[in-house]
Amino acid sequence: MLSFGVLQARVTILGSGTSHGVPMIGCTCDVCHSTDPHDRRLRPSIYLEVDAGPSVLVDTSTDLRQQALTYGVRRVDAILMTHSHADHVLGMDEVRRFNVINQGAIPLFASAATGGELRRIFQYVFEPPTQKGGGIPRIELHDIDGPFAVGTLRVQPVPLLHGSLPILGFRFGAFAYLTDASTIPDEAWPLLEGLDVLILNALRHRPHPTHFSLSEAVAVAERLRPARTFFTHVCHDLPHAATNRSLPAGMALASDGLSFTAEVG
Repeated sequence: MLSFGVLQARVTILGSGTSHGVPMIGCTCDVCHSTDPHDRRLRPSIYLEVDAGPSVLVDTSTDLRQQALTYGVRRVDAILMTHSHADHVLGMDEVRRFNVINQGAIPLFASAATGGELRRIFQYVFEPPTQKGGGIPRIELHDIDGPFAVGTLRVQPVPLLHGSLPILGFRFGAFAYLTDASTIPDEAWPLLEGLDVLILNALRHRPHPTHFSLSEAVAVAERLRPARTFFTHVCHDLPHAATNRSLPAGMALASDGLSFTAEVG
Protein backbone atom coordinates (compact mmCIF):
# COMPACT_ATOMS: atom_id res chain seq x y z
CA MET A 1 0.00 0.00 0.00
CA LEU A 2 1.14 3.53 -0.69
CA SER A 3 2.33 5.79 2.10
CA PHE A 4 0.57 9.13 2.26
CA GLY A 5 1.79 12.65 2.97
CA VAL A 6 -0.31 15.78 3.47
CA LEU A 7 -2.41 16.86 0.50
CA GLN A 8 -5.92 18.29 0.47
CA ALA A 9 -8.66 17.97 -2.13
CA ARG A 10 -12.17 19.24 -2.59
CA VAL A 11 -14.42 16.24 -3.22
CA THR A 12 -17.81 16.76 -4.88
CA ILE A 13 -20.45 14.07 -5.22
CA LEU A 14 -21.75 14.54 -8.76
CA GLY A 15 -24.33 11.79 -8.50
CA SER A 16 -25.57 9.63 -5.62
CA GLY A 17 -28.26 7.58 -7.36
CA THR A 18 -28.61 4.17 -8.94
CA SER A 19 -28.59 3.18 -12.60
CA HIS A 20 -32.20 4.41 -12.92
CA GLY A 21 -31.56 7.67 -11.11
CA VAL A 22 -34.12 9.23 -8.77
CA PRO A 23 -36.84 10.07 -9.64
CA MET A 24 -37.35 6.97 -11.75
CA ILE A 25 -39.21 7.22 -15.03
CA GLY A 26 -42.90 6.56 -14.52
CA CYS A 27 -42.70 6.01 -10.75
CA THR A 28 -45.39 7.41 -8.44
CA CYS A 29 -43.70 6.73 -5.08
CA ASP A 30 -43.26 9.44 -2.43
CA VAL A 31 -39.49 9.73 -2.94
CA CYS A 32 -39.77 10.10 -6.70
CA HIS A 33 -42.31 12.90 -6.12
CA SER A 34 -40.49 14.43 -3.16
CA THR A 35 -39.93 18.19 -3.05
CA ASP A 36 -36.73 17.68 -1.04
CA PRO A 37 -33.83 18.38 -3.46
CA HIS A 38 -31.75 15.76 -1.61
CA ASP A 39 -34.10 13.12 -3.04
CA ARG A 40 -33.06 13.96 -6.63
CA ARG A 41 -30.17 11.63 -7.44
CA LEU A 42 -28.18 11.50 -10.68
CA ARG A 43 -26.09 8.50 -11.67
CA PRO A 44 -23.02 7.82 -9.48
CA SER A 45 -19.76 9.75 -9.86
CA ILE A 46 -17.39 11.95 -7.86
CA TYR A 47 -14.93 14.74 -8.73
CA LEU A 48 -11.70 15.56 -6.89
CA GLU A 49 -9.92 18.91 -7.16
CA VAL A 50 -6.50 18.52 -5.58
CA ASP A 51 -4.85 21.63 -4.14
CA ALA A 52 -2.24 22.78 -6.66
CA GLY A 53 -2.74 19.44 -8.39
CA PRO A 54 -4.94 17.54 -10.83
CA SER A 55 -8.70 17.50 -11.18
CA VAL A 56 -9.86 13.88 -11.33
CA LEU A 57 -13.20 12.38 -12.38
CA VAL A 58 -14.23 8.96 -11.07
CA ASP A 59 -16.50 7.36 -13.68
CA THR A 60 -18.17 9.08 -16.63
CA SER A 61 -21.77 8.68 -15.58
CA THR A 62 -24.74 8.80 -17.92
CA ASP A 63 -25.46 12.28 -16.52
CA LEU A 64 -21.96 13.74 -16.95
CA ARG A 65 -22.98 16.74 -19.04
CA GLN A 66 -25.69 17.77 -16.57
CA GLN A 67 -23.36 17.18 -13.63
CA ALA A 68 -20.55 19.25 -15.14
CA LEU A 69 -22.87 22.17 -15.87
CA THR A 70 -24.58 22.01 -12.48
CA TYR A 71 -21.48 21.65 -10.32
CA GLY A 72 -18.94 23.66 -12.28
CA VAL A 73 -16.71 20.87 -13.58
CA ARG A 74 -14.52 22.84 -15.97
CA ARG A 75 -11.41 20.68 -16.18
CA VAL A 76 -10.65 16.96 -16.07
CA ASP A 77 -6.99 15.95 -15.96
CA ALA A 78 -7.62 12.22 -15.50
CA ILE A 79 -10.46 9.72 -15.29
CA LEU A 80 -10.62 6.66 -13.03
CA MET A 81 -13.10 3.90 -13.83
CA THR A 82 -14.59 1.60 -11.20
CA HIS A 83 -16.12 -0.76 -13.78
CA SER A 84 -17.85 -0.75 -17.15
CA HIS A 85 -21.56 -0.84 -16.35
CA ALA A 86 -23.68 1.61 -18.32
CA ASP A 87 -24.47 4.06 -15.51
CA HIS A 88 -20.74 4.50 -14.88
CA VAL A 89 -19.46 4.89 -18.45
CA LEU A 90 -22.15 6.18 -20.82
CA GLY A 91 -21.12 9.81 -20.36
CA MET A 92 -17.84 9.05 -22.15
CA ASP A 93 -18.73 11.11 -25.21
CA GLU A 94 -18.86 14.25 -23.04
CA VAL A 95 -15.12 13.88 -22.43
CA ARG A 96 -14.43 15.44 -25.83
CA ARG A 97 -15.35 18.85 -24.39
CA PHE A 98 -12.64 18.45 -21.75
CA ASN A 99 -10.20 17.48 -24.52
CA VAL A 100 -10.85 20.90 -26.05
CA ILE A 101 -10.38 22.65 -22.71
CA ASN A 102 -7.19 20.70 -21.96
CA GLN A 103 -5.98 20.89 -25.56
CA GLY A 104 -5.01 17.24 -25.48
CA ALA A 105 -5.90 13.67 -24.68
CA ILE A 106 -6.98 12.66 -21.16
CA PRO A 107 -5.50 9.63 -19.38
CA LEU A 108 -8.07 7.08 -18.24
CA PHE A 109 -7.14 4.46 -15.64
CA ALA A 110 -9.05 1.17 -15.44
CA SER A 111 -8.52 -2.51 -14.77
CA ALA A 112 -7.50 -4.55 -17.81
CA ALA A 113 -10.97 -6.12 -17.93
CA THR A 114 -12.75 -2.77 -17.73
CA GLY A 115 -10.39 -1.31 -20.32
CA GLY A 116 -11.28 -4.15 -22.68
CA GLU A 117 -14.98 -3.46 -22.19
CA LEU A 118 -14.45 0.25 -22.85
CA ARG A 119 -12.72 -0.59 -26.13
CA ARG A 120 -15.72 -2.71 -27.10
CA ILE A 121 -18.44 -0.26 -26.00
CA PHE A 122 -16.68 2.81 -27.38
CA GLN A 123 -15.07 1.32 -30.47
CA TYR A 124 -15.44 4.65 -32.28
CA VAL A 125 -13.17 6.25 -29.64
CA PHE A 126 -10.36 3.71 -29.83
CA GLU A 127 -10.77 2.89 -33.54
CA PRO A 128 -11.86 6.24 -34.98
CA PRO A 129 -14.07 6.22 -38.08
CA THR A 130 -12.72 7.56 -41.34
CA GLN A 131 -15.41 10.22 -41.74
CA LYS A 132 -14.79 13.65 -40.24
CA GLY A 133 -17.05 15.90 -38.21
CA GLY A 134 -18.58 15.94 -34.74
CA GLY A 135 -15.42 15.15 -32.83
CA ILE A 136 -14.67 12.16 -30.61
CA PRO A 137 -13.15 11.82 -27.12
CA ARG A 138 -9.37 11.51 -27.01
CA ILE A 139 -8.43 8.98 -24.36
CA GLU A 140 -5.09 7.48 -23.27
CA LEU A 141 -6.02 4.15 -21.67
CA HIS A 142 -3.84 2.89 -18.80
CA ASP A 143 -4.23 -0.51 -17.09
CA ILE A 144 -4.40 -0.48 -13.30
CA ASP A 145 -2.21 -3.23 -11.88
CA GLY A 146 -1.36 -1.70 -8.50
CA PRO A 147 -0.96 1.69 -6.80
CA PHE A 148 -0.36 4.57 -9.19
CA ALA A 149 -0.15 8.36 -9.30
CA VAL A 150 -2.01 11.07 -11.17
CA GLY A 151 0.36 13.99 -10.83
CA THR A 152 0.62 14.70 -7.09
CA LEU A 153 -2.37 12.46 -6.28
CA ARG A 154 -1.46 8.92 -5.27
CA VAL A 155 -4.14 6.31 -5.78
CA GLN A 156 -4.60 2.96 -4.06
CA PRO A 157 -6.98 0.69 -6.00
CA VAL A 158 -9.22 -1.39 -3.74
CA PRO A 159 -10.51 -4.74 -5.09
CA LEU A 160 -14.26 -5.24 -4.60
CA LEU A 161 -16.93 -7.65 -5.79
CA HIS A 162 -20.13 -6.45 -7.48
CA GLY A 163 -22.00 -9.74 -7.22
CA SER A 164 -19.46 -12.04 -8.91
CA LEU A 165 -17.90 -9.23 -10.96
CA PRO A 166 -14.49 -7.91 -9.80
CA ILE A 167 -14.54 -4.11 -9.73
CA LEU A 168 -12.42 -1.38 -8.16
CA GLY A 169 -12.84 1.18 -5.45
CA PHE A 170 -10.21 3.83 -4.83
CA ARG A 171 -8.42 5.16 -1.78
CA PHE A 172 -6.87 8.62 -1.82
CA GLY A 173 -4.99 9.23 1.43
CA ALA A 174 -7.55 9.27 4.25
CA PHE A 175 -10.53 9.17 1.86
CA ALA A 176 -11.98 6.15 0.03
CA TYR A 177 -14.71 5.81 -2.60
CA LEU A 178 -16.37 2.40 -2.87
CA THR A 179 -19.44 2.04 -5.05
CA ASP A 180 -21.46 -0.89 -6.44
CA ALA A 181 -19.92 -3.35 -3.98
CA SER A 182 -21.63 -6.37 -2.48
CA THR A 183 -18.49 -7.87 -0.93
CA ILE A 184 -15.19 -6.50 0.34
CA PRO A 185 -12.65 -9.32 -0.14
CA ASP A 186 -10.32 -10.25 2.72
CA GLU A 187 -7.31 -8.68 1.01
CA ALA A 188 -9.07 -5.31 0.70
CA TRP A 189 -9.85 -4.66 4.37
CA PRO A 190 -6.24 -3.72 5.31
CA LEU A 191 -6.24 -1.19 2.46
CA LEU A 192 -9.12 0.62 4.15
CA GLU A 193 -7.72 1.05 7.65
CA GLY A 194 -7.42 4.53 9.15
CA LEU A 195 -9.90 6.37 6.94
CA ASP A 196 -11.26 9.79 7.80
CA VAL A 197 -13.97 9.83 5.10
CA LEU A 198 -15.65 6.88 3.40
CA ILE A 199 -18.18 6.99 0.56
CA LEU A 200 -19.85 3.58 0.27
CA ASN A 201 -22.81 2.24 -1.69
CA ALA A 202 -26.07 1.44 0.13
CA LEU A 203 -28.84 0.61 -2.30
CA ARG A 204 -31.94 0.05 -0.14
CA HIS A 205 -33.18 -1.78 2.99
CA ARG A 206 -33.91 -5.08 1.25
CA PRO A 207 -30.97 -7.38 0.36
CA HIS A 208 -29.72 -7.26 -3.22
CA PRO A 209 -27.45 -9.79 -4.99
CA THR A 210 -24.95 -7.22 -6.30
CA HIS A 211 -25.11 -4.23 -3.93
CA PHE A 212 -24.82 -3.64 -0.21
CA SER A 213 -28.11 -3.01 1.53
CA LEU A 214 -28.20 -0.11 3.98
CA SER A 215 -27.72 -2.38 7.01
CA GLU A 216 -24.80 -4.14 5.32
CA ALA A 217 -23.19 -0.81 4.48
CA VAL A 218 -23.66 0.40 8.06
CA ALA A 219 -21.90 -2.78 9.26
CA VAL A 220 -18.95 -2.06 6.93
CA ALA A 221 -18.71 1.50 8.25
CA GLU A 222 -18.88 0.27 11.85
CA ARG A 223 -16.01 -2.13 11.16
CA LEU A 224 -13.83 0.49 9.42
CA ARG A 225 -14.76 3.31 11.83
CA PRO A 226 -14.06 6.36 9.64
CA ALA A 227 -14.91 9.73 11.15
CA ARG A 228 -17.53 10.30 8.43
CA THR A 229 -19.39 7.93 6.12
CA PHE A 230 -21.64 8.93 3.24
CA PHE A 231 -23.82 6.32 1.53
CA THR A 232 -24.19 6.54 -2.25
CA HIS A 233 -25.78 4.60 -5.13
CA VAL A 234 -29.10 5.03 -3.31
CA CYS A 235 -32.42 4.05 -4.89
CA HIS A 236 -35.89 5.52 -4.40
CA ASP A 237 -36.60 3.23 -1.43
CA LEU A 238 -34.64 5.52 0.93
CA PRO A 239 -36.03 9.03 1.61
CA HIS A 240 -33.13 11.30 2.47
CA ALA A 241 -34.31 13.05 5.63
CA ALA A 242 -36.09 10.10 7.26
CA THR A 243 -33.23 7.71 6.52
CA ASN A 244 -30.63 10.07 7.96
CA ARG A 245 -32.58 10.31 11.21
CA SER A 246 -32.25 6.53 11.57
CA LEU A 247 -28.49 6.28 10.98
CA PRO A 248 -25.74 6.10 13.60
CA ALA A 249 -23.70 9.19 14.38
CA GLY A 250 -21.16 10.05 11.70
CA MET A 251 -23.18 8.37 8.93
CA ALA A 252 -25.53 9.96 6.38
CA LEU A 253 -26.88 9.46 2.90
CA ALA A 254 -24.85 11.30 0.29
CA SER A 255 -26.61 13.84 -1.90
CA ASP A 256 -25.84 15.29 -5.29
CA GLY A 257 -23.63 18.35 -4.96
CA LEU A 258 -22.37 17.47 -1.48
CA SER A 259 -18.83 18.83 -1.24
CA PHE A 260 -16.18 18.45 1.45
CA THR A 261 -12.43 18.74 1.95
CA ALA A 262 -10.46 15.53 2.50
CA GLU A 263 -6.84 14.68 3.13
CA VAL A 264 -5.86 12.72 0.04
CA GLY A 265 -2.12 12.32 0.36
